[in-house]
Amino acid sequence: MLRMNNVSKIFQTRMIETHALRDVDIHIKNGEFVSVTGPSGSGKTTFLNIAGLLENLTKGQYFLDGQDVSQLSDNRLSEIRNEKIGFIFQSFNLLADLSLYDNVDVPLRYRGFNKAERKERIERALEIVGLSSRHDHLPTQLSGGQQQRVAIARAIAGEPKIILADEPTGNLDSLMARQVMELLEKINEQGTTIVMVTHDPVLAKRADREIQIFDGQVNSVERDETDQPVQTNSDTETALETA
Repeated sequence: MLRMNNVSKIFQTRMIETHALRDVDIHIKNGEFVSVTGPSGSGKTTFLNIAGLLENLTKGQYFLDGQDVSQLSDNRLSEIRNEKIGFIFQSFNLLADLSLYDNVDVPLRYRGFNKAERKERIERALEIVGLSSRHDHLPTQLSGGQQQRVAIARAIAGEPKIILADEPTGNLDSLMARQVMELLEKINEQGTTIVMVTHDPVLAKRADREIQIFDGQVNSVERDETDQPVQTNSDTETALETA
């Protein structure tokens, strides 16, 4: 589903060159649930932005759903992003003056779906997250956990191949965080690939696999039969996958 080969990202000013990612090799299979962890400033956000086609990479190759997207035009990247990627953000990013129904509808309008198909997709998505009865409510009438469930409904309504979640439980209490995580796991069980950035080690362990990013470089954390972490660097991981 997602493969990055020797991907680097360099931010350059007149005086400073910052290496946000350094020769990153990552392979995420279709249907995987992968958590991405690491300290602040390690490169997690840059990785997620490149994965979501929101930033261009400096060098390397990026294959999304089998297609090399490294050198595509901005218009083509926008089309692929709208078609194949769903986003979930820590701050929900809902439009306060629109109902839940209309919030979920916004990206579907950009996709060009007709009214009947949008209605079917919106109702199905709100049912999955358990908010069918509140479709006329405004975001301000909901709890934080409910607002995040609306954001998840918005992400899944377009039936993306992959969901990128940036600290989706970061603004929630522990109970709501568990509920959101259970919902993401349910969506993953239905076949959607999920990549989730999180600072919560408990939530990170619930993913199929953990990727740690430190100083722009990647380690993959697998677990043995006793659920103890076993770290492998990205070069070893790639060699095993291609053997």
